[in-house]
Amino acid sequence: MGIIGFLFIVGSYFIGSISSAVLISRLFRLPDPRNNGSKNPGATNVYRLGGRFPAVLVLLLDIIKGVIPVWSGYFVGLPPVVLGGIAIAVCFGHMFPIFFHFEGGKGVATALGAVLPIGLDLGGLLIATWLVVLLITGYSSAAALITVLLAPLFTWLIKPEYTLPVSMLACLIILRHHTNISRLWNQTEAKILRHRQKK
Repeated sequence: MGIIGFLFIVGSYFIGSISSAVLISRLFRLPDPRNNGSKNPGATNVYRLGGRFPAVLVLLLDIIKGVIPVWSGYFVGLPPVVLGGIAIAVCFGHMFPIFFHFEGGKGVATALGAVLPIGLDLGGLLIATWLVVLLITGYSSAAALITVLLAPLFTWLIKPEYTLPVSMLACLIILRHHTNISRLWNQTEAKILRHRQKK
């Protein structure tokens, strides 16, 4: 891997540990998303607690947080396996941030940012999948889970050399969603979109 790859992976963890949700909530004087709502410091919970604008800021910052280290590693010529390690490290930092008592989010937006350097076509497929599932089900967690499950397939079709690291990243995110999976199964998960009932 080399010293440069190792430094990139370690640095990516620290970049991932910067919690956009907590910082934006403090900026807008919102309740701490780690202790309120779903208690998940992510864009969806910030949307519930503070509305659209703060949530969009969190979403964009989380995506950028994933893009920067992976794109930088790609730019300096690091191989796919190291880039995969960087992507996993930045998402691991988001999920277990050292700066915020290891209380982090689910890593979906950061993972999206991490795979965007692979190609905009892959990013477009993932975003389209998330939006379609969200519009159909109303569940942000269901949209995230189905998108993550399909991500390795999309990657294999577009750039197969990145399939293994994307698969590892997908497994990490699915494990992080274990409570959401349980709530979806028990039909107790909260919807972010509510469809109007037909009269």
